[in-house]
Amino acid sequence: MIPEDELKIIFSRSAGRGGQNVNKVSTKACLRWNIWRSQVLNQAEKQRVVKRWTNKVDQKGNFIIYSQSERSQHQNKLDAINKLQNFIKSALKPIKKRIATKPSFGAKERRLKEKKRRTEKKKLRKIDYGKTY
Repeated sequence: MIPEDELKIIFSRSAGRGGQNVNKVSTKACLRWNIWRSQVLNQAEKQRVVKRWTNKVDQKGNFIIYSQSERSQHQNKLDAINKLQNFIKSALKPIKKRIATKPSFGAKERRLKEKKRRTEKKKLRKIDYGKTY
């Protein structure tokens, strides 16, 4: 979906799995993609992505994703690209319109019965049991 020349990937030391390798090899992938410079999306789509994922976009319009779940740079790179594509797909997915529905006849009946039962219960609390004051 997004061409690799628009992505900038930096590798650093990971806190994930890898045993002694964690201290030696930079496997954590930090993917940066500048939304505003991208040729893939139109202006409206870019705004939808930024609005949906505000916490993942910095001041300059860079969409930042980290991946450190795997033991190799290549796997973390692929994972970060996959995450980015999933974020964009979810932001661009059309929002379903809510269809207003009316409560069923049975639901109305149950609500009214419950209201009457509650009313009777409260009336019983107010009954004076023949006490004289």
